[in-house]
Amino acid sequence: MFDLLIDESQLHATIPKAYPLRFKDLPLDATKEIPKAVLDFIHSYTDIRSSSGVIWNTVDKLDSWPLQQLQRNSPAVPFFPIGPLHKMAPTSTTSLIEEDTNCMSWLDRKAPNSVVYVSLGSLATIDEKELIEMARGLAKSEQPFLWVVRPSLLSGTDDAMGSLPEDFKEVIGDRGLVVKWAPQKKVLAHPAVGGFFTHCGWNSSLESICEGVPLICRPCFADQTVNARYITHVWKIGIELEINNNNSNKNNCLEKRIERAVRTLMVSEQGKEMKKRAIEMKVEVERSMEIGGSSCQSLDHLVEFIISLSRGPVRPIRWPGTRI
Repeated sequence: MFDLLIDESQLHATIPKAYPLRFKDLPLDATKEIPKAVLDFIHSYTDIRSSSGVIWNTVDKLDSWPLQQLQRNSPAVPFFPIGPLHKMAPTSTTSLIEEDTNCMSWLDRKAPNSVVYVSLGSLATIDEKELIEMARGLAKSEQPFLWVVRPSLLSGTDDAMGSLPEDFKEVIGDRGLVVKWAPQKKVLAHPAVGGFFTHCGWNSSLESICEGVPLICRPCFADQTVNARYITHVWKIGIELEINNNNSNKNNCLEKRIERAVRTLMVSEQGKEMKKRAIEMKVEVERSMEIGGSSCQSLDHLVEFIISLSRGPVRPIRWPGTRI
């Protein structure tokens, strides 16, 4: 946390010793005073120095520098980066919304890497203006898309689909499919999916990385802005979609920016380079889960650590590659 508030003109400035993060990427607004109760709550779950150990849903290759910094601050606490958890320990579906599995047969009819999958997750909400501009931008991109418009996506209603433009389905024809919910992990693993328009929640980001799918980033709140910045400026496998609903310049409106972002990701040379890097990251993640890989080793260390707890104090186990 910062002792002094910053001016709005500094929001795009890089945070000292936290590249590539800017002040605007922080989960909390750096221009406004944060209530003490909120600060106390954040401190209570981020202070790991009294923890017996910390399990991280990430991979050495993705987060080695942040993990090293955290380990230096808490040298006595063993770290266990054993991600990606959805691959290391697959579970049955826990979706609160019924999944529309018919979208899988629709994907089967599409060419490899031709479809952009659009989903802003299970909690984020947008206003009607953004919903309509997303619809128009996707339509004008002329690229196939599978769009999850969950009932509660639109603020103040439980029928977001009802606010789509009247001629939307007629305009897109079979090129686009809109569903209330989709089996996301299966969708991202489908060969027809070549891009993911996402809110950048960590689960969604990691699921996309695991399938080698590059991203269009539209972060909404919490850690999503941080994840988006790493996706676009560290791993370089995505495009950030800056949201500014107050912008009246027609050439810069959200509709136009969505159209450009989709085309860039799906059909440009820049998009092809992002796809190549995403595939390389997928390979690295897969290696981490193999015998001898960093996540596999961390899982072995975690098992050893849990067993040792019944034997009294033990020497901290460092995560592979840490330098203290």
